[in-house]
Amino acid sequence: MKMRCCFQRSFCSASSSLVPVQLPSPMETHFWYVLPDQVKSVSLLNQYMGLLSPIEKENVLSMPGHQLQKRALLARALVRTTIARYQINGHVDPRSLKFKKNIHGKPEVVWQSEDGWCQPHLHFNISHSSSMIACGVTSNSRIGIDVEEKQRKIKNNILAFARRYFSLHEIEYLSSISDSEVQHQEFIKLWTLKEAYVKALGKGFSAAPFKTFTIHVKTDYKRSFVLAEDLLFEASEIMVESLNDPKSLTSSWQFALLELVGSHYAAICMEKDKSIKVGMKVPVRLTAWKTIPFVEDECVSGTDAVIPIGGLIKL
Repeated sequence: MKMRCCFQRSFCSASSSLVPVQLPSPMETHFWYVLPDQVKSVSLLNQYMGLLSPIEKENVLSMPGHQLQKRALLARALVRTTIARYQINGHVDPRSLKFKKNIHGKPEVVWQSEDGWCQPHLHFNISHSSSMIACGVTSNSRIGIDVEEKQRKIKNNILAFARRYFSLHEIEYLSSISDSEVQHQEFIKLWTLKEAYVKALGKGFSAAPFKTFTIHVKTDYKRSFVLAEDLLFEASEIMVESLNDPKSLTSSWQFALLELVGSHYAAICMEKDKSIKVGMKVPVRLTAWKTIPFVEDECVSGTDAVIPIGGLIKL
C-alpha cells in the first residue's frame, strides 16, 4: 500500500497520552529517539499525519517512496510530540506548534505570545539515519545532534572522502590507523561530532565547512584524537580547534559521544551554561528515552542501550 493512501484518515486521538516532562536543567540534555522499524501500525502513522501542518504533509508526501515518506513523517511527529511534552504554558497541543527556519535552514519554534507570558528558552535539534530518528532538547543552550549507523557505507575510500571534508590533522590521524575497520569507525565518530557542532552553530554545512575546524579529545594528560571505546571518557573532554586560530580550543561548547543500541553513534554538542567559569569541567547530564509517541516511552539512561564513548557525560 502506498504511503499516500495510508495517511488520509483524520486525526482522532487526544495528545493527552503524551507523558509530561520538566524542561532540562542547565547543562542537561534530553535525548529522544524512535526506531522506524518498530512503528508498523498504519492507524498510528495516520495519527502522526494528523499532527502535521498542511505544508509538512505536502513535504512528507512529496518524498519518493514509502520508506522515505515514513521517515519524514516520523521526524516531524517526533519533534512535535517531544516539544509538546514539556507543558511549557499549561497543555500544549502538538498540532498547534508553529515553526520557522533561520537563514541557514535550522528550524525553531515560534511561540504564541500571550500577555504576561515569558516564552521559554527551549532549543531542539533533530537528526535521522535510515534506522533511527532522534531529537535533542535543551533549555537556554543551543544544541546540535547527529546520529549515524556504525556500519554506514562510504562510497569512496575513507581517506579519499576525508580529504574532501576533514582538516589536515584529522586526515593525518585517520591515515595513522592501519586497521580498516577501526579507521572506518573513527571516521564515523569524527563525522558525527563535526556534524553536531555545525548544527549547534545553526549555520549548516555550507556556512561552516568541516575543513575549517578540528575535533580534539583533551584529557588531563594530553591532547589527541583518540575516540576509541576504551577511552576513559570520564577524564576526557571533546573540543573544537578553529583553523583560523590553531592555538585556541573553543571552550564555549560541550560534547558527548555515545553508542546507541549497539548499532549507532550519536554526538551531542550543546552550548555551555554562561554561569560556568572558563576552565571548569562540568559534565553534560544526559537523559535518554526510546519512544513510540502515543504508545510507549522507555527511559534508557544507564542501560546498555546508551554507552558513553567520549566527552564529559553524566547519565
